Amino acid sequence: YAAAFGKTKQIFELLDEPGHVLVQSKDQITAGNAVRKDQMEGKAAIANKTTSCVFRLLQDAGIKTAFVRQHSETAFVASQCEMIPIEWVCRRIATGSFLKRNPGVKEGYRFSPLKTEMFFKDDANNDPQWSEEQLLVAGLEPADLTIGRCEVDIMNKSTVAIFEILEKAWATQNCTLVDMKIEFGVNVSTKEVVLADVIDNDSWRLWPAGDRSQQKDKQVYRDLKEVTPEAMQMVKRNFEWVSEQVKLLLEPQTVGRVVVLMGSTSDMAHCERIRKACSSYGIPCNLRVTSAHKGPDETLRIKAEYEGDGMPTVFVAVAGRSNGLGPVMSGNTAYPVINCPPVTPDWGAQDIWSSLRMPSGLGCSTVLSPDAAAQHAAQILGLTNHLVWAKLRASMLNTWISLKQADKKLQHCSL
Repeated sequence: YAAAFGKTKQIFELLDEPGHVLVQSKDQITAGNAVRKDQMEGKAAIANKTTSCVFRLLQDAGIKTAFVRQHSETAFVASQCEMIPIEWVCRRIATGSFLKRNPGVKEGYRFSPLKTEMFFKDDANNDPQWSEEQLLVAGLEPADLTIGRCEVDIMNKSTVAIFEILEKAWATQNCTLVDMKIEFGVNVSTKEVVLADVIDNDSWRLWPAGDRSQQKDKQVYRDLKEVTPEAMQMVKRNFEWVSEQVKLLLEPQTVGRVVVLMGSTSDMAHCERIRKACSSYGIPCNLRVTSAHKGPDETLRIKAEYEGDGMPTVFVAVAGRSNGLGPVMSGNTAYPVINCPPVTPDWGAQDIWSSLRMPSGLGCSTVLSPDAAAQHAAQILGLTNHLVWAKLRASMLNTWISLKQADKKLQHCSL
C-alpha cells in the first residue's frame, strides 16, 4: 500500500519484503516548488533508469545507499528509511541561486574544495538555506537517531565524496558536473545514515564540454519562456540523452592490471594477499614465478609479454633476501614497478636495502604491506579508470566514518 506521495514519485511499503519500499516514479516534471508542473510522457521510465544507474555506480564503489535493485521500468526497491528533511547541495562551479545569494561572485567561479550548502525541506517557506548550527539545534530524530555533530559531519563528508565520484564519472563522457543536490535518510533496520531518495536529471546541472549553452538537465525546463509541445519534446530529448549516457558511466574507459612477479612459490601467501586486495578494487591480477638472479632471460621475456598487448600494467615484485627482481624490472620497463618484499624477522632490516637503495635511472617504489602495495597500484590505475578511483575514494570516506562512529561510541561509554 502507498506510504507517501511526492511531486514526482510515490513510495509503497512492500509487505512481502519487510524493511523495504518500492519507489515508483511519475510522468510529472515540476519547477519552482511545483509552481510550474507538466506531464511528460515517459519521464518515469527515464528518471528510474537514470537513478538506478547512478545508485549502482555509487553502491559498487562502496558508498552506503538505500538502493537495493531496479524493480521495473518505472520503479526500484530501496531499504526503508526515515528521511532527514535536508537537501544537501554540492557545487563545483558557481551558478544559479548561489549567484543571487552572493552578489559579486561571477558565474563560472570554481570551488576547490567543493562548496556544500544545506536547505531545509519546507515547501511553504521555499526550502530556506540552513546553517550547520540550525541543523544541530533542530534536534531532528529520524528513526530515533538524534541528528547531532557526528551525523552532520558524516553527511557533509559523504556529500563531497559522492559528488567527486560522479564528477569523475561524468568527466569520462566529457561532461562537467556543475552542482547537485542529494538527500540522506536513516535506514530503519540498521540505524545508519545512508544516501537515499533519488539522483536523476532533476538532481544536478550537467554541462557537456563545460558549456552552459549545451546544458542537458532540468534547468532547460526551468528556463522555458512558455511550455509548448515542441519545448517539452526538447526537454524530453535531453532527459533521454542523459539516461543513455549514464549507462556508460558504469563502464571503465581503460582496464588495467597488476602483474605480481615472485622469486619463488614460497612467497605465495604474500602474493595471494596482493591479489585479494587487487580484486577488492576490481583490478585483474596475474601471479608469475621468475627469478631475476637465476633466470634473467625469462624475467625479461615475461615482462615483454605484458608490455606487448597495450594494457596498462603495474608490476609488483615480491622477492625475499636480496631483491634482484624489482630493480631489474624497473631498469628495463617504462611501466611502474612496486617492490613488496616479504620481510622476515631475522635479516629483514638488512634485506630491505636491496629494495631501497637503487642505481641511478631506476624508479621503483617500495611498499611493505601487501594490501598497501595493491592500494598503490590501484591509485596508479585509478588515474585513468574512474571505477577504480571511485572505490579508493569511497574506501577513504568509509574509513573516516568508522573512526567518527568509534569515537562517538567511546564518548557515550565514557559518559
